[in-house]
Amino acid sequence: MPLRCLIVDDSDAFLRAASVLLEGEGVTVAGVASNSAEALRQARTLRPDVILVDVGLGEENGFDLARQLAQDGQDGQDGQDGQDGKAAMIMISARAGADYADLIAESPAAGFLAKSKLSAREIDRILGRTP
Repeated sequence: MPLRCLIVDDSDAFLRAASVLLEGEGVTVAGVASNSAEALRQARTLRPDVILVDVGLGEENGFDLARQLAQDGQDGQDGQDGQDGKAAMIMISARAGADYADLIAESPAAGFLAKSKLSAREIDRILGRTP
């Protein structure tokens, strides 16, 4: 069964490119959102396996959204692959993960993925679905 994904980013161009890339690699992009309110609404409705959350959402903060999703029951802390009915979260950014290391460690996210490395394989690796 393909991994179902929700992508949250304030760039329409990135949302389109990431959707095409991941769909081409067998990931079902169940939805996209460009702000926190839309992401929360879609996460509740779509129940994705994984939510990719951009660190910088324009005026909003992706880490704040990750905490909101966790409080809303969308985090995958009990089973970070989405298999327990909760979505795993992965923080994404065009900047290096080292820039956010402390924030990532304190967040409910399963990990970090640079946008330049985005792929189904990297998502699976972070979620522990592949060796």
